[in-house]
Amino acid sequence: MSLATSRRAAAVSPFLAMDVMSAAALRERRGEGVVHMEVGQPSAPAPRPVIEAARRALDTGRVPYTEALGMPALRERIARHYRDAYGVSVGPERIVVTTGSSAGFILAFMSLFDAGQRVAVPQPGYPAYRSILAALDLVPAPMVLTPEDRFAPTAQSLRATHAEQGLSGVLVMSPANPSGTVITPGRLGELCSAARDLGLPFISDEIYHGLSYGVPTATALQFEPDAIVINSFSKYHCMTGWRVGWMVVPESLTRAIERLAQNLYISAPYLSQIGALAAFEAGEELDAVRDGYARNRAILLEAFPALGLGRTHPADGAFYLYADVSALTNDAADFSRRMLAEAGVAATPGLDFDRLEGNHHMRFSFAGSESDCRDAVARLRGWLKR
Repeated sequence: MSLATSRRAAAVSPFLAMDVMSAAALRERRGEGVVHMEVGQPSAPAPRPVIEAARRALDTGRVPYTEALGMPALRERIARHYRDAYGVSVGPERIVVTTGSSAGFILAFMSLFDAGQRVAVPQPGYPAYRSILAALDLVPAPMVLTPEDRFAPTAQSLRATHAEQGLSGVLVMSPANPSGTVITPGRLGELCSAARDLGLPFISDEIYHGLSYGVPTATALQFEPDAIVINSFSKYHCMTGWRVGWMVVPESLTRAIERLAQNLYISAPYLSQIGALAAFEAGEELDAVRDGYARNRAILLEAFPALGLGRTHPADGAFYLYADVSALTNDAADFSRRMLAEAGVAATPGLDFDRLEGNHHMRFSFAGSESDCRDAVARLRGWLKR
């Protein structure tokens, strides 16, 4: 019997970065070399305190459930992080530990919105926003980012999107994926103020905080105490596969989110939470990893213009360059396939992030090693100069 696909499943687009990663893995299984620039995954391992703490916990032989909202000690430590890093007072009762940031988006959307409601998201932007919203019978409403606004959302663009589409909420990201562009503190404050005036819940994706290059990053909580902030230990803390993140939510949402979490996944993994608690003690090690990204970024920014890839969105943070490839192709998906097959460089076509202009862009991750970045430049130079 052939089972029919549900309407919700059919509404979810493929995650092209993961498709490229699968194609790159197939190439590697054939014994062919690949430079991985397709996924936002640090090449550095989890820091030593994380691994040591998890090992000690595993040695006890018991790996239990935790409370649905997370281990109290971890929630308290995350609350302290906001005081230390941003000067914002957040009680631990407002912290929710999640199975990666992905669970945070699901919990936020399910607790805030009803089917058919529209949520503003940046375009270009992280593709899972659109897909999760669609899977929940919600409607993503794109806020198109423009060079005039330095490819960051503005209060004006939010008001215009609301006037056109009748929003029920707004989500922004800084530093951004795919570009790394940071929303300046002043502009973030204006966005929070506009959302408050319009009566819209404000969701701030801050998963790349800790990774910026000479520019300040602010949390939405500095401007809107009731903002829903989503973060993760995946990026700055180099813990992608541990699948542990967190939310900061208003107290009025905590019980609803707790009920959802109890039923959807019971709790975030115990060992991952143990490791996450230790991650806060690894700042020196993690800052050294960030300094490596800064060197990689400089290598690509210097080399890309000569390769025809010089027009990029402002790469203030994260570990991506979002490059305009329109001088080389009008089909980024085909360009990505050929680049992998002929040059052995895996990168993500812009259609993952932007259904309007994505065919003219590629996202390159520089989260790998310095030697990987130099190898990628050499491979691209040889391929594009043929």
